[in-house]
Amino acid sequence: MLLDLIFSIPNSSNPALLITEIVMILGIVLLSLSAHEAAHAFAAKKLGDHTAANEGRITLNPMKHLHPLGFLSMALIGIGWANPVPINARNFRDPRKGMMLSALAGPLSNFCIASLSTFLAVTTNFAMQTAFMKGHLTESNFYIFQALYMFFYYAAFLNFSLSVFNLIPCPPFDGSRIFFYFLPKSWYFKVMQYERYLGLGILLLFIALNRMNLSPVSFLADGLYDLVAKPFSLMFSSILNTMA
Repeated sequence: MLLDLIFSIPNSSNPALLITEIVMILGIVLLSLSAHEAAHAFAAKKLGDHTAANEGRITLNPMKHLHPLGFLSMALIGIGWANPVPINARNFRDPRKGMMLSALAGPLSNFCIASLSTFLAVTTNFAMQTAFMKGHLTESNFYIFQALYMFFYYAAFLNFSLSVFNLIPCPPFDGSRIFFYFLPKSWYFKVMQYERYLGLGILLLFIALNRMNLSPVSFLADGLYDLVAKPFSLMFSSILNTMA
């Protein structure tokens, strides 16, 4: 997922721009993972568990959330993880509901960031087209528009990807805490016994799919980007038509 995005960078023939955009992508990943984990910690605190908050995890500082091996895995094979937020379910009034809601907060934060980034990407493209139609598009501000558009697009794509990936209804992903909330308690504890093996199986499956150029996460992230971008694109297209 991440490597595919890096190798698809349009400026890959220019080493300086390639390095700049790789740094941009890795920076977005760090901030996106931090937002994800901070959202878990914030939701847990609001629901009554201050464990993560007391460890300073309600922050966008990547150093509070970075897992070196998880980040390396993200950079190399497109699948990674941050340091899990510690949550003590016994501090919730309803432990199962508290775990479900605090788990949901992570993917939801990424979806919100992705939606905002999509809007900003479409808006940047509209501003560039408007400048072109009015004859104000110079070479220098073209590159500024292009850089801004790519930043917002990468932020949208990566956050949609993180949101989709973490909603997989299988341990140890957030989706399992959400999905199992609606299952009988006996099923939940039986499945959790195999959490480590299920997580490893999912990891190996996604590595195999990426090797075959079949990435369901990337496919869904692209689809979500197009879905969210469409109404904004239609609105801006109608504005451009009236200006023509």
